[in-house]
Amino acid sequence: MVDFKDAAFGAGHDHIFLGVGHEKNERKTWAVIALCSAMMLVEIVGGSMFGSLALVADGLHMSTHAGAMLIAALAYSYARKHATDSRFVFGTGKLGDLAGFTSAIVLAMIALLIGYEAASRFLSPVPIHFGEAIPIAAVGLFVNLASVWLLNGGDHDHGHDDHAHEEEVQKIFAPSGVFAVSIFEDGVPPVFRITPATQTSRLDATAVSVTTVQPDGTQQVFALADRGDYLESKEDIPEPHSFTAIVRMPDGEFGVEFEEHEHHDDADEAATRDHNIGAAYIHVMADAAVSVLAIIGLVLARAFGWLWMDPLAGIIGALVIANWSYGLMRDTGAILLDMNCDRRMAENVRHAIEDLGDKVVDLHVWRVGPGHMSAVVSVATDETQRDSRFYHALLGRFMGLSHVTVEVQPLQTAA
Repeated sequence: MVDFKDAAFGAGHDHIFLGVGHEKNERKTWAVIALCSAMMLVEIVGGSMFGSLALVADGLHMSTHAGAMLIAALAYSYARKHATDSRFVFGTGKLGDLAGFTSAIVLAMIALLIGYEAASRFLSPVPIHFGEAIPIAAVGLFVNLASVWLLNGGDHDHGHDDHAHEEEVQKIFAPSGVFAVSIFEDGVPPVFRITPATQTSRLDATAVSVTTVQPDGTQQVFALADRGDYLESKEDIPEPHSFTAIVRMPDGEFGVEFEEHEHHDDADEAATRDHNIGAAYIHVMADAAVSVLAIIGLVLARAFGWLWMDPLAGIIGALVIANWSYGLMRDTGAILLDMNCDRRMAENVRHAIEDLGDKVVDLHVWRVGPGHMSAVVSVATDETQRDSRFYHALLGRFMGLSHVTVEVQPLQTAA
């Protein structure tokens, strides 16, 4: 059994699986804590000086807001300081997910507290001091929006650095049917895919090939493998993706044009998402949503005498927070339990090996940090020259596959 860490993710076997935006997100979180702490002190001191209980109460609420952010900040700091600690078998990349799960529990408790308070006010209405409550809610909303901006960094980053090509599709109208030809890249090296547009259209992978012709005349031939619903090239497509592709089929040759296009951030990719900064972001968004609902409820209650609007807004806010909490708890819990959050990666690893005629006996793929996947694979082969180093080199082309363990055994033994 041999471990291997691809050089693309740093030299040596260091098990550092922190997200690329780790230090930047850590600074953002501490900035939000500083803002909330300053606002907390102003409200508590100002409320005490001017005798405003509502102002003091909002200051104490702001302290819980800063406390929740502290969970994220300490997780970032601890993960960074102990990234090389050998006691953590697969590094500290999952610490952010643990912090996110903890924040989800805190959010759930806040939702329950808001819901309980709102239900109590439905049953026993209390007088509302609109002159103080509305400005305080407005100030709270301003602080929350400022926190959202700080966590966002003004660039909608959220700690993602992975890029993927949009799937560009060209169609071939052949006597045997209509086929879609595309360049597919989603966390894996780009490959050609040929998909029948109708159920009756079928292709034999051995009778089809794709030849690319670059503007300088350079040509490359791509063999195809049958993936069931589509054919996929066995070789990766090198950059740039600007060429004429000649698709050779039993009933003729067909040319399609591909042009290089822009990359985009895939903010929903579970394998690369930083749940720690995501949890902090959800917390301030939840607080902002509650502030908006509170302002609406207070304004309507003051204008029309609908005192029930204030607790109703609280219940709606509690339901919104509970829903966000559940989603965060589900996503982070799955990672902490080592569920495979990127099945496409596992599928591509299996295909890369079995396309060579070998057999994957056992395969496990899981996330060890934002943008870092680990794989344990047992391969059976009758090629005596193929050792673990061969498969490490083969799998090293997959983006995000940072840690690979390979076991090689004779094919007869596996059978």
